[in-house]
Amino acid sequence: MEDAVNNRERHSLRVTRTEPIADGIQLFELRAHDGGQLPEFTPGAHINVRVPSGNFRNYSICNDARERDRYVIAVKREVGGRGGSISFIDGVHTGDVIDVGAPDNLFQLDLSAPRYIFIAGGIGITPILAMIRFLKGSSGKPFELYYLTRCAEMTAFLDEIREMDGPNSAITIHHDNGDPANAFNLWPVLEEPSKAHIYCCGPRPLMDAVRDMTGHWPLHAVHFEDFGSDLVRPSADDTPFTVRLAKSDTSFEVPVGLTILEVMRSHGVDAPSSCESGTCGTCITKLLKGEVDHRDLFLSEDERASNLMICISRGRGTIEIDR
Repeated sequence: MEDAVNNRERHSLRVTRTEPIADGIQLFELRAHDGGQLPEFTPGAHINVRVPSGNFRNYSICNDARERDRYVIAVKREVGGRGGSISFIDGVHTGDVIDVGAPDNLFQLDLSAPRYIFIAGGIGITPILAMIRFLKGSSGKPFELYYLTRCAEMTAFLDEIREMDGPNSAITIHHDNGDPANAFNLWPVLEEPSKAHIYCCGPRPLMDAVRDMTGHWPLHAVHFEDFGSDLVRPSADDTPFTVRLAKSDTSFEVPVGLTILEVMRSHGVDAPSSCESGTCGTCITKLLKGEVDHRDLFLSEDERASNLMICISRGRGTIEIDR
């Protein structure tokens, strides 16, 4: 079967190091077999990985983009998720060879911005860490980082990030201890629009809150990345449904815990995709019939009447799509 994820070239890379870096978070270092150069990437980029379960997952590259000999990713064990992270953490070990797509970037760092505001929730630090590493080693432009986690034990790269504070940076690390009453108040940070660019990555509640608080900012200055958000978690009221592909007159059942995209792939049906979290728009598909449970952050209400994102949205009963 041809690459069912996208048309980007894929590589077999060797896992040269893996270790826990926080409670429930595992670091993986990937290199070419011969130790040579890998396809270049830019700050904020991700790679698409085929996990041992056979599914594809996207993980942000968190090392410095000027490094050409390795990709470093960090994977959070998502209990109650779709199983990709657990399959990866438990099934991939040092010395293993895994299938990896060439880097792609839907969270591009705008190098023309005079300064930056970074907001990271939990594992959302990974693409932002690559951005900070790039800035620290190149332009030296000023930035603020607000790194919000539950507790120190669950905070990846904690010591390294603390050491990044300096003359052109202001780093705030906040632990809420799982209590919403202890949530960090971002409004004083975002109340007054400035020439800064905002980059936010984290779980859905954080993303929604930042969206609400930046509605008065210029659209081009506010950027979001949503890999690993609550959008991709199965819901308690999920039920199986049937998807009919009109062009081929075939139907597949989509069980709980799998997406339309994953089921199509398992039957050899290719479809373009990238983020697989309902944020980039790559997998937008025409809806011909049926009722959809939309879970994306891309389509407008008007667009949802005749479209869906097959990477994340579910149907009710039977739906028919233009594939």
